[in-house]
Amino acid sequence: MSELKASVAWQENKAFMGVSPSGHNVQMDGGKEKGASPMELILLGLGGCASYDVVSILQKSRQEVQDVRCELTAQRAETIPAVYTDIHLHFIVTGKDIKDKQVEKAVNLSAEKYCSASRMLAQGGVNITHDFEIVAG
Repeated sequence: MSELKASVAWQENKAFMGVSPSGHNVQMDGGKEKGASPMELILLGLGGCASYDVVSILQKSRQEVQDVRCELTAQRAETIPAVYTDIHLHFIVTGKDIKDKQVEKAVNLSAEKYCSASRMLAQGGVNITHDFEIVAG
């Protein structure tokens, strides 16, 4: 197991600057004035993690991918803590002669095996669903 280090520093009001383990700055704002809220970043992290997997798997299966977009829809609990209860990932894959079975396989492998964010959230009780569409490029 490897140790990662990150930091978060308060700037003003509800704004914070995060520094990732790789040294990248991330502006956060609970008031959403100067950046995404921390909970929004969790949602974006899930989308980024899953999208990375889908693109990588499709490229390895020699699909001519031109674009992959992941649109996320989420519901949060009404009470504190307002955790995510349900998240749906909709992948839009654009390319030439993209095979339906390959996209389905990529999305399923990401969800069930490779996406650390998806697995972690699901183990925490979040209901995560997926679907996709293919657009000819």
